[in-house]
Amino acid sequence: MGLDPAVSAEVKGWLKRAVADLRAAQVAHDAVPPLLGTAVFHCQQGAEKSLKAFLVLHGRTFRKTHSIEEIGEAAIRIEADLREVVDRAVPLTEYAWKFRYPGEEDEPAAEEVDEAIQAARDVLNAVLKRIPAEARP
Repeated sequence: MGLDPAVSAEVKGWLKRAVADLRAAQVAHDAVPPLLGTAVFHCQQGAEKSLKAFLVLHGRTFRKTHSIEEIGEAAIRIEADLREVVDRAVPLTEYAWKFRYPGEEDEPAAEEVDEAIQAARDVLNAVLKRIPAEARP
């Protein structure tokens, strides 16, 4: 039996936005001059949306939050082998606000951005491996 079409559409919607966020992160990273704060913001968003897609697939509800730890723990309760990738992505949570407002640091270090991009990609790829074809973007 196939996936419910409404669930499939919602999962696909979250994943399309996650993929777009990771593309935006790479574009911001590669800009001249680079927009490193913007890049890490989109990394956080991509990881968050990937995990939310996974939760929707499994019929789990979640509150409005940017906490990778919170939504990641919910995903780990479904599939324990996601722990490593979630643990690497938890530090991305602060990029939902860090570097976004005056009074904060202006930009992260280039190495920090590279690590954030890889962590977000790893989350997306781990989720995509667990998503049926009809729910992938």
